[in-house]
Amino acid sequence: MELNTIAPEVKNKKSKRVGRGIGSGHGKTSGRGHKGQKSRAGGFHKVGFEGGQMPLQRRLPKIGFTSRKKDTQRIRLSELNFDGNKDIDINLLKERKVISHDVKKVKVFLSGELKSKINLSGISVTKGARKAIEDLGGKIKQ
Repeated sequence: MELNTIAPEVKNKKSKRVGRGIGSGHGKTSGRGHKGQKSRAGGFHKVGFEGGQMPLQRRLPKIGFTSRKKDTQRIRLSELNFDGNKDIDINLLKERKVISHDVKKVKVFLSGELKSKINLSGISVTKGARKAIEDLGGKIKQ
């Protein structure tokens, strides 16, 4: 970069002067072309309008949105205090109505105390919950 190549930063750009003769480059039709809706005064239309043709956003099927948060549910460590069962999986939690029927993944977090040794299968756990389960002699299988 050299001093003679530095140009000032232009803050206010001059507006295009249309309809000032053919020498200006924007004369006669004033940059609007010939004929058609866009060449007329007030001839603009809403976004997505296709001249009366069925617009693209109405032609395409509406799929919608489903949240992935419904697939995963978090449960407390204290909710795993079942009498009798030592092996716990997602199906058992659904039977006992600890989680809802449409849940696909479960994560156990450390909250409350665990009273007996349990074995988890197909259930993810946090670091604190893993330590609490393994301290009692339980196992976690993924």
